[in-house]
Amino acid sequence: MGSEAALPIGVVSARAGVAASALRFYEERGLIASVRSPGGRRAYDRSVLRRLAFIRAAQNVGLGLAEIGEAMAALPDGRPPTPGDWSRLARAWGPRLDARIAALQALRDGLDGCIGCGCLSAERCPLANPGDRAAARGPGAAYLPPLLRRAIR
Repeated sequence: MGSEAALPIGVVSARAGVAASALRFYEERGLIASVRSPGGRRAYDRSVLRRLAFIRAAQNVGLGLAEIGEAMAALPDGRPPTPGDWSRLARAWGPRLDARIAALQALRDGLDGCIGCGCLSAERCPLANPGDRAAARGPGAAYLPPLLRRAIR
């Protein structure tokens, strides 16, 4: 990192729209890197701005920091992601985005029926309680032993 390209933490924070504490956190997680000035202050290469944009885009897709870290570990150090890097990662995230889109469409399609129904039943409602495997066992504490279940009813 050349000193002419080094940006202090406050400048990076302002330009990226990310709190300085988040920058330190990302650095602890190995997502970005800094160098220290002789006075001990953090300084970042300008390319960190692209890495931060990449992190934010990945978070908007719904990826957690661990997944983002795995993706960024595949990138060469010392340079921002290239269009080819982004394309490769975006293709890998495609199925996840497709699943998220399908879930949102199902929510949209079922919402007016749910509002019209008005039950908002935690036992039956696929919107309030999606994928409930225990619902088939009936209401109540399905995972308690039968004797205990009868005792608390």
